[in-house]
Amino acid sequence: MKYMLLVCGDDTADASGMTPVEPWVAELGDRGMRLHGHRLAVPAEAVTVRVRDGEVLRTDGPFAETKEYVAGYDILDCASLEEAIQAAAKHPVATIGAMEVRPFWDDEGEDAETAIRSLDNELTLALRERNIERRLACYTPDTEVVHPMSGLEQRGLDALRKAQEWFFATVTGPVEREVLEFRLRVDESVAFSHGVVRVRGTLTTGDPLDSVARVTTGYRAVADRWLIDHEHASVPVDIGIKGERS
Repeated sequence: MKYMLLVCGDDTADASGMTPVEPWVAELGDRGMRLHGHRLAVPAEAVTVRVRDGEVLRTDGPFAETKEYVAGYDILDCASLEEAIQAAAKHPVATIGAMEVRPFWDDEGEDAETAIRSLDNELTLALRERNIERRLACYTPDTEVVHPMSGLEQRGLDALRKAQEWFFATVTGPVEREVLEFRLRVDESVAFSHGVVRVRGTLTTGDPLDSVARVTTGYRAVADRWLIDHEHASVPVDIGIKGERS
């Protein structure tokens, strides 16, 4: 479960003896517990915004005048609240300030990993049906795709549509897409997958199409759904190198 760790500093505390934060960041990062985080500028640089009777009211400075303030944040992925509390207690700022540990809101909708795997399945169905629009619906408008059959980077849906039209013009009947390997890493708004995909069909020449590619995909959360923002496919190439290297 994900937790927001609010690092609360105290402008009256003496931080001269505080241990560096970097070892804490490195340790939790190596354990896969800390997803990301960052320091925040001092409260004097904050701007507080309120809307009253349709009027936007801007106040320079923090929401509340207090000696304690949020100095930064960290996103933790822990098995339990107790594990998150233990991680927070090891943060150096905890010795001079305070750490607020708050769980993320439990979204009852489809989780990110399930949504992305469903998106990948859409690619399989779109190829089988030779449905270009169904495939394009899986990508962001400014997506960038690198495919070994064209060897060129395709930017945007129009370029991707033309590449897909060209591909379907070279094959007859349905195209089968089989995912042989799929590894996924999901963050809050971006995700990456590394997979091995096999594509089979029949070329218009009557010859069989049977290609295996390694595909690296970047996803981005757009509104309430995940879409493909970058896709890079590569295939093994035999460049005919013979003999031993000197």
